[in-house]
Amino acid sequence: MKISGFLSSLSEGFEALKISPRLLEETTAYIQDVERELQLQVNSVIPLVEEVGRITLDGGGKRLRPALVFLAARATGLPFERSRATQLGTAMELIHMATLIHDDVIDDAATRRGRPTAFSVHGITPSILGGDVLLAKAMQILAEDGDLRIIRMVSRAVVELAEGEVQEIAVRGQLDLSLDDHLSVLRMKTASFIECCCRIGGMLAASSESATDALGQYGHHLGMAFQIVDDILDFRGDSNKTGKPIATDFIDGQTTLPLIYLLTELSAEERTFVGSKFGNGASQEDLKMIVGWMNDRKALARADQDAREHASTARESLEGLPESDERRLLAGVTFGVTRRQN
Repeated sequence: MKISGFLSSLSEGFEALKISPRLLEETTAYIQDVERELQLQVNSVIPLVEEVGRITLDGGGKRLRPALVFLAARATGLPFERSRATQLGTAMELIHMATLIHDDVIDDAATRRGRPTAFSVHGITPSILGGDVLLAKAMQILAEDGDLRIIRMVSRAVVELAEGEVQEIAVRGQLDLSLDDHLSVLRMKTASFIECCCRIGGMLAASSESATDALGQYGHHLGMAFQIVDDILDFRGDSNKTGKPIATDFIDGQTTLPLIYLLTELSAEERTFVGSKFGNGASQEDLKMIVGWMNDRKALARADQDAREHASTARESLEGLPESDERRLLAGVTFGVTRRQN
């Protein structure tokens, strides 16, 4: 059995998690179905639109969001239409792809996952409009599915995601950004959307409100852990695995959780030094010193602990669901997120 996508990050733990091979096979088959549907969705009568979508799709990805739709539905223990799960999972991944395309324009990113971005190949306007087309196709899938509860929920999540992206830009360059304000950005731009994916799974299976809420809480805390790890990887990641140079966010003047923690441990002189380099052409020697401080002053360790606490809370949120392979696999996802390297 070939393990791909987000499952590959858990492959070493399948035996420890006591996950049945059948569930792994069915989850892999589901992700493959979503992949085929994504290939169909990026087709367009306008060649340039198709090229923008295909560059992003062919760049790969974990397909975590559609997998969460499927596993959340399975974790309820109730029957659901697998074809609907495939369509709705595809819609959520199309939205995610659109945000990645737009992110690359915002960040002036030449590569993603070590490959050229649509922005670097085709420029600003085709990339923005190509992302818009993917978003519109996702909305079309949701409309054809016809569940107004899901349409309303996804619409709210997309609004929150977009507002979170705008807020992140608005606070760029603010070295004194508060912890609460930073966590609010993480919630809006990442956690709310992952929560939405998990709630869709509950709705697909027509689960109780309490079960759907439990899945939503799981998704929220999983999303927070995911984004905090992203913050950590900016300073601790392997550029060959993350696909971007070390401290890219710091160089761009983007506050991260480890930076917020570091600033509380620095002297006035050290703070002034960090402030002079934040978003202002830090050299490799400067970055080496700052990363060293982050390790010595336990800033990265504190952020890592926060990610692990969110992951633990996510697992606790599942305790009201039936004991099952699906529940164990969802719990396993939290471990994969906290130890991911890209």
